[in-house]
Amino acid sequence: MFKIGMIKLAAPLILAPMAGVSDLPFRMINRSFGCEFAFLEMINARALAYQGRKTLRMVTSIPDDKPLGIQLLGEDLQIIQKAIDIIQRYDFEVIDFNAGCPVPKVTKRGEGAGLLKEPKKLIEILKFIVNHSRVPVSVKIRSGWDEDSVNAVDVALHAQDAGIKYLFIHGRNKIQGYGGKVDYQIIRKVKEALSIPVIGSGDALSPQLIKKMFDETGCDAVTIARGALGNPWIFPQTAEFLKSGVLPPAPAPDEIADTMVKHLNLCCDYHGERIGVIVFRKFFYWYTKRIIGITPVTSKVFHSKTKEQIMDIVNELKASNWKLCAR
Repeated sequence: MFKIGMIKLAAPLILAPMAGVSDLPFRMINRSFGCEFAFLEMINARALAYQGRKTLRMVTSIPDDKPLGIQLLGEDLQIIQKAIDIIQRYDFEVIDFNAGCPVPKVTKRGEGAGLLKEPKKLIEILKFIVNHSRVPVSVKIRSGWDEDSVNAVDVALHAQDAGIKYLFIHGRNKIQGYGGKVDYQIIRKVKEALSIPVIGSGDALSPQLIKKMFDETGCDAVTIARGALGNPWIFPQTAEFLKSGVLPPAPAPDEIADTMVKHLNLCCDYHGERIGVIVFRKFFYWYTKRIIGITPVTSKVFHSKTKEQIMDIVNELKASNWKLCAR
């Protein structure tokens, strides 16, 4: 049993915040398969402080989309304060501060993983957020900036002293991005150094790899990001695998097709048909990338402009007795 905020999770699995991915339809699809706790897309503090219409829509939700966390990106204390004032109007279980995003346009602004090069500034920000938040605060970090500046343990200890209640750590440094190997040992060292819960991140792509994260790091929970793309089944499969050691079978083609239709409908209901179709295209790719010979079909989807066109393609696919390649 893992507790985050006031919520006890039956399975210690969290849907990670992913920019451009973790919208309401995506979260609801994953919740329908057993995801208990999810984060919004990463929220830019400046965009929220200036109450941009798109950003304000991103932070709104529905009663069934609970419990929910928000992850904030920023580096300016005045801007962060304005953003927190707005966040207080909403019902989030936890505010997570992002000091782990490796994207160059983010780090060049001194945000995300860029703050790992300025740990004193990061801790100052965390103290500020803790003092101004009415809900628990966490931080997401990486192992360090590069292989010569692995400072996760030191940063984590100071973050704990600043008053955070949870620490998320991705087992790669900034320079690695999402390539190279995950350093499970640095996550274990952070876990052993802290008294607060530590949530592991990195290559949580399958039940087997998630169990490896638990086994090799001793972490309290794991965030699932890329592993959930077109694969909401990862939540029930992993929960069962952690419990019994038995890996459930992969979903049948009909179930994948039915889930795509449900996701498409949610996208169009939430975004409107024109935008919903555009948003869904990338999810179609993720749902179907293991289907043998899918490339021509994917091309048709990426040229589709209406929900009906995509629905027809999915129905044709459903009737085609497709075959999946091995993972």
